[in-house]
Amino acid sequence: MLHRAAEPSIVVPPYGRWSSPALAVERSWRDALPILEGEGVRLRELRRPDSAPLHAILATDPVSRYIAPPPASVAEFAQFIAQAQRLRKQGRRACFGVIPRDCNHPVGMFQLWRIDGAFDVAEWGFALGAPFWGSSVFMEAAQLVLRFAFETVGVNRLEARAASENGRGNGALRKIGATPEGILRRCFDSRGERMDHVMWALLAEEWRGRQS
Repeated sequence: MLHRAAEPSIVVPPYGRWSSPALAVERSWRDALPILEGEGVRLRELRRPDSAPLHAILATDPVSRYIAPPPASVAEFAQFIAQAQRLRKQGRRACFGVIPRDCNHPVGMFQLWRIDGAFDVAEWGFALGAPFWGSSVFMEAAQLVLRFAFETVGVNRLEARAASENGRGNGALRKIGATPEGILRRCFDSRGERMDHVMWALLAEEWRGRQS
């Protein structure tokens, strides 16, 4: 497991400008994910002790209704975190825990994984505990992850899928600036019910344009 002292830290400046530490992180995120700091939220790599609080807040009916089933136990969450760290070392995936300023443990997570070998095209997914829906936590955390994806990893096209019935998830992606590109018919099974997915995409130049 990584200790916090070993993790590189980034304090995020106003959107559109990066301080020099980000240049070093571009080469080192595979060794350890950076800590992404915002005004009201902090993102860091998940650790084994996060298994219990994440299971408690994410393995609930409201959260899991429209996403792939989260790990079913604390032990399975620990296995998931270990796997995420292995994939990060391979340069294939980054998984951040979302920690609001008044919390000492994650209340959600964001994942970013490559679709092509160069990480030029990637997909992301996210889950946030229901008590934090409608707060500023999601939007601030999402902006930090987008900045990491486009400015640090070098993603040019970022995709996301959301169940068509998931009004909250689709609304969040639209608010971020993503574009709906089509419907993937009956591609997702939720508790025995087949659902459509909406395919969303956000390009690096679109994101940079919004920041300026």
